[in-house]
Amino acid sequence: MSKPSAARPGVLVLFIGTLMSLVAALYGYFAPLTGVNGTLGALLTIVVSVLLVVFGLALARAGSRGGRVAWRCVIFVALAGNAFAGALLHEWWLCLGMLVGVVGLVIDCFGSAGAEGRV
Repeated sequence: MSKPSAARPGVLVLFIGTLMSLVAALYGYFAPLTGVNGTLGALLTIVVSVLLVVFGLALARAGSRGGRVAWRCVIFVALAGNAFAGALLHEWWLCLGMLVGVVGLVIDCFGSAGAEGRV
């Protein structure tokens, strides 16, 4: 049985990272003189950041081990892709948020590995 999301600190760190990247992406898109305001790339990072929040909710609610593994793989690909887009846009705060998200994902992977073996 899966632990509730309140007892999974990795999911919380993932949420903090994705929300941080969402704020950075929104700032880059709407603030003038950022160099990327109003561009399609900045809009795409906003969309991916929102999707990462939704994927994090799905990870927190996943009941089976296979479901959690699948969501972790999808989240990792989205984190890496959004970090790459942030690097191309020179949005370093977005990249930092994605790094925090990866740390949260790693915490969730290794934090739940020991608890899954116990009954």
